[in-house]
Amino acid sequence: MSVPETMTAIAIREPGGPDALIAVSRRVPQPGPHEILVRVHAAGVNRPDIAQREGHYPPPPGVTDIPGLEIAGEVAACGQAVERWSLGDRVTALVPGGGYAEYCAVHETNALPALAGLTINEAASIPETFFTVWSNVFDRGRLQPGETLLVHGGASGIGTVAIQLGAAFGAKVVATASTDDKCAACLELGATRAINYRERDFVEAVRAFTGGAGADVILDMVGGALIQKNYDAAAPDGRIVQIAFLGGTRAEVDFRVLMTKRLTHTGSTLRARPVAFKAAIAEALEEKVWPLLAAGTVRPIIDSTFPLEDVAEAHRRLESRAHIGKVVLTAG
Repeated sequence: MSVPETMTAIAIREPGGPDALIAVSRRVPQPGPHEILVRVHAAGVNRPDIAQREGHYPPPPGVTDIPGLEIAGEVAACGQAVERWSLGDRVTALVPGGGYAEYCAVHETNALPALAGLTINEAASIPETFFTVWSNVFDRGRLQPGETLLVHGGASGIGTVAIQLGAAFGAKVVATASTDDKCAACLELGATRAINYRERDFVEAVRAFTGGAGADVILDMVGGALIQKNYDAAAPDGRIVQIAFLGGTRAEVDFRVLMTKRLTHTGSTLRARPVAFKAAIAEALEEKVWPLLAAGTVRPIIDSTFPLEDVAEAHRRLESRAHIGKVVLTAG
């Protein structure tokens, strides 16, 4: 496969709105000894990309300023120490940056096979959400079969994955969403109960669903005023996993509930974690989740796709919060 010297990539002209994203010409990255160079055919769009565009989430030291945290495509070149992959292999990969481009380099252990039963757009929508959900719901949250999982933002990219994986591994899933249509989508994906939080208090609804016990694991990306409500909705010994703060990073909370219920409130970010940490998640996903994807038990949910040059519109779609599932960029 012939690799050009330059490529089209998306840069951030200056922190700001979607129009700050501009197409530029960049040199094609050279893969390191344990890296593969991927000819990117599709890249997922995620809220951390918006945060980076706005100037709130800079790339880790040594990482390209090109946004984009997940890609799918074919291997165009291999570093000299690469063992698993060969030229032409179809892969999907989690990257710390650089996904909004025609080529992207990634450590070979942070790539996974793009399954034959998935389109390349579906494959590109997997890494950021599946890595995040597995690491937080199953590793940090320790979700067990038969437990109740509360997923906020059930119609989001993260939410649609959390619902499916929670149900697939034997949990009873309760999801919140902002419209009846989104609630219907959550139920279709495997949620046992979906709550329109604009019309009903989710704490009351979760307590009713669980016979007063509360949710064993809560996946939250909102924060702010929801922190106290999550404490109220949690079961004794419940685990609350924080992955974002779309509703704000500050809140007034009665921490006595944390003590009396023996709650665990934890959180994490993924982008800056070491390659080896992400490799361990990739290994777990390939063993436990890839068979579910291959069988169609779990599937990526695509809301919409946009050409790479229409990246501003893709960001507007995500910011509108009207989407159900993932927004994806196509790069040819």
